[in-house]
Amino acid sequence: MHKSLVRCGVFTPPWLLPLTSDPTLALRREIDLIAFLDRLGYDEAWIGEHHSGGMEIVGSPELVVAAAAERTGRIRLGTGVISLPFHHPLTVAGRIVQLDHQSRGRAMFGFGPGLLPGDAHMFGVPAGEQRARMAEALDVVVRLLDGETVTGRAGPHLLRDARLHLGPYTRPRPELAVASAITPSGGRLAGRYGIGMLCLASATGPGNDVLAVNWAHAVTAAGEHGRVMDRSALRLVAPFHLAPTRDQAVQEVEAGFRSWADHADRTIEGGAATVGYPDFEAFTGSPGVTVGTPADAVEALERYWDASGGFGAILQQITHFADDSATRRSLTLFLDEVMPVFTGRCAERLASHAWSAAGRGAWYRETFRAAEREIDRHQRQPETGVRVRRRGD
Repeated sequence: MHKSLVRCGVFTPPWLLPLTSDPTLALRREIDLIAFLDRLGYDEAWIGEHHSGGMEIVGSPELVVAAAAERTGRIRLGTGVISLPFHHPLTVAGRIVQLDHQSRGRAMFGFGPGLLPGDAHMFGVPAGEQRARMAEALDVVVRLLDGETVTGRAGPHLLRDARLHLGPYTRPRPELAVASAITPSGGRLAGRYGIGMLCLASATGPGNDVLAVNWAHAVTAAGEHGRVMDRSALRLVAPFHLAPTRDQAVQEVEAGFRSWADHADRTIEGGAATVGYPDFEAFTGSPGVTVGTPADAVEALERYWDASGGFGAILQQITHFADDSATRRSLTLFLDEVMPVFTGRCAERLASHAWSAAGRGAWYRETFRAAEREIDRHQRQPETGVRVRRRGD
């Protein structure tokens, strides 16, 4: 995997605060933001699924993908993620195929066991069974997408002669990925089916520490099942907010972070400290979080590259800590001033500039001498008149 091939995207849970803001407008803003990213030139956008807490209000990422697909032309759109234990795998596979057709192959599908404990509680899924149920459901989804007829169970869901009556638009099947955080289960599932990995905890200390380890688990599992993992399908998720100066970037996100931390303290056991951010200073000072300048972001990407051994896409986690205008400016800076440096996309321009600078003295001296010689030659020549022919001559 070469840095020049790294793609740029976003991952939006989304975090929408305050809780008193209008949910209809919030959903529209998320779709408008994806359209903005498409115009800007981003490669991917992934949208999450949640059902409790009041902050992450997208209950069906597939619906957002469908709406965004109609308003965009290039950007690829992913579910980040579908919480498989909460769904019947046959309906999941059917929605995947339909979205694959509606988007003409631009839809991608990430899967996970479900993040919020409140979600699992409402669906009646014991916490200790979430990963096992996800693995069972993923196996059925993959088999259905591959054209198999499935009879059996996936968790509580029964399938009898289940098959899809619509084949995928993308052959052999749409791009799939699994969520990977700290445990090796996501990596092993990715390897078993030869699909991508969404490293959702890349920015946290424990998550960052196991990036290379979880990839190794995926490679091992892939070998056990006769598959080969492709690093281009390894995606790292991390928060970035950029501004012309570090002080400005910090100022723009402080109020939003404190609002999020207050929400986390009331809805998560242990609060914001459980993800490594006991206070705002810890957040901005975390090596996995970039609140600063484009140069700071380039350094962060280099650290992620070294920690993971290389990745296919960097997905900025959209936190909405800053207001919309500052967020869009940050996203523009990342694409315009960070990615070209990290990927080496401007190497030819820089080399040409250095070459021109090194040769400017000799070249310009010769150019000036040639001009002086031409002026001197012209001045030594006698003036010649031009006779204008009149009518009748």
